[in-house]
Amino acid sequence: MENNEHKNNPMHGVKLVQVLEELEAHYGWETLDMLIKINCFNNNPSIKSCLKFLRKTPWARKKVEDLYLTMLRNKKEQEVPSEDD
Repeated sequence: MENNEHKNNPMHGVKLVQVLEELEAHYGWETLDMLIKINCFNNNPSIKSCLKFLRKTPWARKKVEDLYLTMLRNKKEQEVPSEDD
């Protein structure tokens, strides 16, 4: 990948542990379980157990990364001041 491609990839340089920590802080385990039905969010959830599962399960990791990107977009939209200000 060239540097320009990295600039356009919001996941570049973001570690899975960071994704999980931010999602858990923002949503909590219970809400994460409701949003993405994977056992590691429901059954005695922890960062360590989720990392182990997600590293072995590409479809679940994709869902978690997609939720992370959605969370970032929503946060960014909330930061944009309205034109009325």
